[in-house]
Amino acid sequence: MSPSASLDTLPDAPVNSDQAVNGNGSVENVVIVGAGPAGLMLASNLARYGIKSTIVDDRSDKTSTGKADGLQPKTIETLKQLGLASSLLDQGVKVYDICFWNSDANTPLRRTGRDVHYPPQVDVLEPFVLLVHQGMVEDILIEDMKSRGVDVVRSSPFLHYLRTSDLKAPIEVVCNDVNTGVEKSLKTKYLVGCDGARSKVRGSIPGAELVGDSTRAPWGVLDGVIETDFPDLWSKVVIHSEEKGTILCIPRERNMTRLYIELNPGMTEVLSSEASTQEFVMKRAQEIVAPFQLTWKSVEWFSVYKVGQRIANRFTDEDERVFITGDAAHTHSPKAAQGMNTSMHDTWNLSWKLNLAIRGLALPSLLTTFTHERRKIAQDLINFDFEHANAFANGDPKALAKNFEDNIAFISGVGAWYAPNVLNIESSNKGSLRPGALLLPAKVTRYIDANPIDIQLDIPMLGQFRIYFVAANPHASSSFLSSVSSHLSSTNSILGRASVAANNSYVMLNTLPPKSDEFTQPQRYTAVSKLFTPALVTTIKKAEVEISDLPEMLQNSRWTFYLDDVPGQKQSCTEKWFGGVGEGEVVIMNVRPDGYVGSIGRWENDQAAQACEFLDKYYGGFLKG
Repeated sequence: MSPSASLDTLPDAPVNSDQAVNGNGSVENVVIVGAGPAGLMLASNLARYGIKSTIVDDRSDKTSTGKADGLQPKTIETLKQLGLASSLLDQGVKVYDICFWNSDANTPLRRTGRDVHYPPQVDVLEPFVLLVHQGMVEDILIEDMKSRGVDVVRSSPFLHYLRTSDLKAPIEVVCNDVNTGVEKSLKTKYLVGCDGARSKVRGSIPGAELVGDSTRAPWGVLDGVIETDFPDLWSKVVIHSEEKGTILCIPRERNMTRLYIELNPGMTEVLSSEASTQEFVMKRAQEIVAPFQLTWKSVEWFSVYKVGQRIANRFTDEDERVFITGDAAHTHSPKAAQGMNTSMHDTWNLSWKLNLAIRGLALPSLLTTFTHERRKIAQDLINFDFEHANAFANGDPKALAKNFEDNIAFISGVGAWYAPNVLNIESSNKGSLRPGALLLPAKVTRYIDANPIDIQLDIPMLGQFRIYFVAANPHASSSFLSSVSSHLSSTNSILGRASVAANNSYVMLNTLPPKSDEFTQPQRYTAVSKLFTPALVTTIKKAEVEISDLPEMLQNSRWTFYLDDVPGQKQSCTEKWFGGVGEGEVVIMNVRPDGYVGSIGRWENDQAAQACEFLDKYYGGFLKG
């Protein structure tokens, strides 16, 4: 919306319908419905890329209690790359282990197992679940948006949208201004529904509906400060009573504990309306944990829900201008702490694609990958959750532990893998990386300031691709590096032509830089192009190479010159990622803006021409150029 628009009201419907510049025209670039974590992640990221969106929400304020509470390792990594994780890591509760307790008619409640939550084979920097209130996550995203000139339009429930037969015409979005009682409309290029399981945006997409099981077992959930003599209160715990059901116990910030309590084990009872009361749920919890004592000093939030696994039959309209994400597109049980994580990564995936589409840099094939990629992840999640929820309900610790072990990489987020498409090109690689998967953690030294850094996180997320050149000896590979760098920097290449268009676009369409930019210095990473950041990784000793030895493009990106020389690692970065690189070789890896590997190629030093063709073919698959 325009900078002068009130946060309490929506602008009147615009008259003209074909302008598309934030703040200056009457057509928004993106309207986002729903200011939960998914919607805020989208609005925050778009603002970071220079795109102002309008985000409307039916609530008068942000989430204050309840809802989601667990961040998985991949989400923590994402927030770290955005520079937004510090306060959450300081204030949240870190859970490193999971315990299992069981009782039956012949045996009292006892601990039957204890496991590390994320064992070493799950290659993550943060091997824990971070428990923080959903409102805390919303806070950091809202503040990040505000620093870039974007805020939430509150008390403005979405009603419907309108399209004409003219595919180039803007979408008309109609909302109700609760403060005035008047319907207001916005015109926009794109509409994204992040408005939950009862999504009105999904309901407005012709033919879109949730498909699956929506009538499974009821569970109660309680957030509060409890008093108990149960010994594993500060671990994640599954407590199963053969007679009374199952509890999932999760420690929370501010000395709270969240309990998920099964209310109708085996679906054998006909529950009365009393079963939906807080008192009934508390009593059931006390029965399950007996003989341990359990009382509440305070309760912050209480709810009853039913477990179900459903997925939308489509994530976009036919023209791929209206999208749904998060619970609007898929629902599942909350017990594996996946909902907020998956929802935010839906819009993490969509945000950079919309940025390129809005700037006129993308071919239609780019936006098509959103459904291809995120519907696969949603289906993977539904399949896992069905087994996970059943294992919980059955209370079999061995089955639950096996289900957890089989899916642990997916649960962490690092195992979410995208199938081949125009962004993920199948290619052989001697190391652990593969297209469609995330970069794995690796330590290197940043040449310019000798700082040891996590290379997968070092380049900030600004909406740009990363192109890694990996050469054992930059001197021996000098001709190759110079030829490829010159090609990428010229308008003879797809990226060169697209970079010219991108640089012009950012002059015309951008947001005000936040004060934090004074400290992060993002221009260090966009000195070559607004569209991609080149990086060089080498195993040569620092004393044997100077920045001035590099081609001009890599000299201009001197903050992304890395030495693979950090001691004490099981594997060096080059060995781990690529299985090593020979003296006469160069590896080139394209990494998408969201941190997923796009493609990997390996060449001899005299094969620069083939490498240039490789790069043109990859970026020509989804960029105009």
